[in-house]
Amino acid sequence: MLTILYRGPLASCDYDCAYCPFAKRRDTPEQLRADRAALERFTAWAAGRDFEVSILFTPWGEGLVRSWYRRALVELSRLPHVAKVAIQTNLSCRTDWLSEASERAALWVTYHPTQVPYERFLDKVRSLPVRHSVGVVGDPAHLPHARRLRADLPPETYVWINAEEGRLYTDAEAAEWAAIDPLFSYSRFPHASAGLPCRTGDSVISVNGDGTVRRCHFIPEVLGNLYDGSYRPALRPRPCPAASCDCHIGYVHLEPLGLYDVFTGGVLERVPHLP
Repeated sequence: MLTILYRGPLASCDYDCAYCPFAKRRDTPEQLRADRAALERFTAWAAGRDFEVSILFTPWGEGLVRSWYRRALVELSRLPHVAKVAIQTNLSCRTDWLSEASERAALWVTYHPTQVPYERFLDKVRSLPVRHSVGVVGDPAHLPHARRLRADLPPETYVWINAEEGRLYTDAEAAEWAAIDPLFSYSRFPHASAGLPCRTGDSVISVNGDGTVRRCHFIPEVLGNLYDGSYRPALRPRPCPAASCDCHIGYVHLEPLGLYDVFTGGVLERVPHLP
């Protein structure tokens, strides 16, 4: 199976989180048309494969407020050779359309306490008909909100915590976050990755809007292009060339961490095998 992290040119978001460079960014109509065309091209490519694929959409902005991302998620989830199709989202969109998706659709949801009333967000999460995880950035100001979210969601819903970029946590602070997310230790520190075996560049690839293939979002080396097939000869097991990896969509594929065992069946949507 080939796992694909797809990121098109979309860079607009309807939220204005202080820690995000894409806050309240607006794409022009031309940029939105280009993103839609790129996604439709990718969806057509994925639909035409004769081998199993899993797909995670990782847009810079918010994809599900755009009809073409909702349509892609539904259409791809219905294809028998698509094992999983998931997307990272703030869940600001309506959710009724998810009833059209199959059980292979999934959501990786981020809660932004400064951007949405808590009860509105909670009601949306509770109504989701597809597999999902929910998480919060580990800003100290978010701690009471994260605790409330953990208390109000069922135990089987994984609530993850992403370490805030650049923040060093004391052991006492880390323990508070770990009480919400038992896997917080994986996010707390960057992982020394240089020379370690990683699935990226072998069974996992990153694809951008024009089809350029890289091993992951964080390594600039180009492996080829998706649409002319030039990426295929470059796929092989290889060590990580970066000094460290500090993002879940990267380090989850580092083989020595064993996170495929932790997230069996839920790697893309960040749902662990056990609560």
